[in-house]
Amino acid sequence: MTLQQNKFIEERIQKAIGFFENGYNCSQSVLMAYADLYGIDQETATKIASSFGGGMGRLREVCGAVTGMFMVLGFHYPATDVTDKKAKTTNYQAVQRTAMKFKQEMGSYICADLLKIKRQPEDATPSERNARYYALRPCSRCVAMAAEIVGTEIYSSKIEP
Repeated sequence: MTLQQNKFIEERIQKAIGFFENGYNCSQSVLMAYADLYGIDQETATKIASSFGGGMGRLREVCGAVTGMFMVLGFHYPATDVTDKKAKTTNYQAVQRTAMKFKQEMGSYICADLLKIKRQPEDATPSERNARYYALRPCSRCVAMAAEIVGTEIYSSKIEP
């Protein structure tokens, strides 16, 4: 990867962290960091990813940062023609590849595992965002990792974003 691509990915990572630290959920933060590459405005990206924070609506299933990464991959490797098996396979390969990279780096792609809590739905009310919240959770790191992995995937593919 070129120095310019590395710099670009680092800028996207910082954007994702900034969105998260300003109160957007983990999924929104990753998608919003890359949305402009695919002609998606911030409001639309925010809406698309709004239900996926907290491991999908605080169900503590797949990490929201990972689902945000998958959404970016859907724009990068679209599978819009139901008869195009190759496109769907390419998309699924990218999803599996990036999920495994995330799991290798973070230990899991399941929200409950990352938070070291029981895998069960929690109260639907979002946690208060404060210094304690950020200090006790790996979420900022998950957002950064997902943004880095998807950026690397985008630039290592032969498809221009």
